[in-house]
Formats: sequence, structure tokens, C-alpha cells
Amino acid sequence: MGRVERYLLEGLRKHPLHLTLVDPEKTPGRKAGELCRRAERAGTSAIMVGGSTVCSTTLVDETVKAIKKEVELPVILFPNNLSGISRYADAIFFMSLLNSSSPYFLIDAQALGAPLVKEYGLEVLPMGYLILGPGGTAGFVGQARFLPPEKAELAAAYALAAQYLGMRFVYLEAGSGAPSPVPPRTISAVRKYVDLPLIVGGGIRTGEEAWRAAQAGADLVVTGTVVEEEGEARVREMVEALKRIRRGRGR
Repeated sequence: MGRVERYLLEGLRKHPLHLTLVDPEKTPGRKAGELCRRAERAGTSAIMVGGSTVCSTTLVDETVKAIKKEVELPVILFPNNLSGISRYADAIFFMSLLNSSSPYFLIDAQALGAPLVKEYGLEVLPMGYLILGPGGTAGFVGQARFLPPEKAELAAAYALAAQYLGMRFVYLEAGSGAPSPVPPRTISAVRKYVDLPLIVGGGIRTGEEAWRAAQAGADLVVTGTVVEEEGEARVREMVEALKRIRRGRGR
């Protein structure tokens, strides 16, 4: 187990964690660094860097370096493609989009990117990624087959398959800027099936919504759009809401 994974699991012994997602195309370079510095002050636990349409490795590199200058938090890549891999990050969510209709997002992109990840010495966090509902741009780009958010048993089955395949994280994604988050009932169903750290993101805009997701079983709550738009106060609201849930899972 690597340093970043150990850090996350140790944090989860206390309470669910908040992660800040930065899209280099929307918030590049120094702007990203400033945003992450505010998020760190507010109590976010780690920074994720990635976006649905990122197509410039140079832009990702510049953004990661700018963030690293401003914060001491782990920086974890959340790549949509090979261009999302940067040698300057601490770790990478090495993920397969489990409900994609394209082999490219299931395994081909991973095979092409694996030698780079090894060359750069990035810590690997294997993850099963599920896009629920239309999924916004991520769903379109990833050619995700429509998985109804309310069909909890389907999401749970995919998540359990990810665990049995040896992945160490599961991510339920509603999509950036989604009109509503992943339903708590669906989160609860997945939680009952899997023992892995469960990440939930998309459509979460308030502390109350973050709390509902964590109360249903989410271990890590990801927000991106709301952080960019509303800043430090909103992150602090979410962090404080998550701290109200004491679990002691220690996964």
C-alpha cells in the first residue's frame, strides 16, 4: 500500500472525507493553485486533477505543479485519457469505466497509459468507475451505457464486480454539474455489497447533500463545480457536515 492510499484510509478511520476536483481546462495553472489553497484551509483532504475533455498534457502538468506549490495535500490524477497523466502528481486513480460501451475506456486506454504510470513512478489507486444517468460530458465522452441512478441493484452489481476484480476503490459519478446527486438509496445498496472505500461525486452542492451521501455510505465525497463557483465557505460547510458522521471503519 502506498503513501496516499494509507493517508486516505487513516483519515477514514475518523470520518468521511471531502476531496476537491480541479478541471485544468476550467481552472488552469495559478488559478488552480489559489483555489486549492482555499480548499486546504477549509479542510479538504486531497486534490483530484482531471476533467472530461482535457486534451493537453502540458496544461495538466502546469496545473499540477501550480497546485503543488500552494498545498501540502496529496494531488491525485483523475484522468479521462492519456493526456491526463502527469509525472508531477502524487498518485493516480487508475480506473476503468465499467459501464462504457467502448473497450477503449474499459481497458485499452489503461493498457496504453500503464507504461507511462510506471515510468513516472506514480502511486496507483485501482478504481472501478461508474457513471449513473446521462453523466453529462463524462458520460458522453466515455460512451457510458445509461445506468439509471435509481436502479440501485445494478450499480451494486457493477461495484461488487469491481471488488472481485481486485480494484481498491469504487466511484459512483452523477456527472459534473449534474442536476441532482447519486440517490442515497443507491449509495446504500452499493455500500451493503462492497467493502471498498466508496467515492461519490457529481451534483453535490451543499453540506446537507454531502452529509446525506456520507450517511448513506459514501466514504469520500467529491465536489468540483461548486468549489470553483462558491469557494472556501462551501467547502468548509461540506467538511464540517462530513465530520458529524463518525464511523470508525478503518478500511
